[in-house]
Amino acid sequence: MSDETKVEATEAPAGMAALETLTEGPAAEAVAAPVEPKIDNLGRSYATGRRKDAAARVWVKRGTGQMKINGKDVTEYFARPVLQMILAQPFEAAERVGEFDVVATVRGGGLSGQAGAVRHGISRALTLFEPGLRPALKAGGFLTRDPRVVERKKYGKAKARKSFQFSKR
Repeated sequence: MSDETKVEATEAPAGMAALETLTEGPAAEAVAAPVEPKIDNLGRSYATGRRKDAAARVWVKRGTGQMKINGKDVTEYFARPVLQMILAQPFEAAERVGEFDVVATVRGGGLSGQAGAVRHGISRALTLFEPGLRPALKAGGFLTRDPRVVERKKYGKAKARKSFQFSKR
């Protein structure tokens, strides 16, 4: 039995040496390399955000904190303060309030879904503009698309789950 333990003991350092060569090779350099920001010629980053039936195309660039949604100011398009707060969340999580201008076009769904879509697009565009912001936005849950959508209506039902009124006689 002592011979077997000696064999295992000699194999372990060889395995460790193999692991060390793997972490020191070119593959490790590719993993450790920082992610390059994706910025176009106009100094903007583009991303698409989605929520329910709404889809938003969002461009983010350095600026003074102005937001234009479908050509209108954010306070005009999203009049409810709750929706404006939703749009500000990614900037607060990344501690970049007032540093970026946002231009977005959004279609489909209602105002709540559109606000969620723009927030998702802003978060994704910020990570492309500054890859270092990804951990903060990921921890806040802003990079995950909310998968909840309206349930479809089923046959034999009044709505998705509601049944017609039951009559015993």
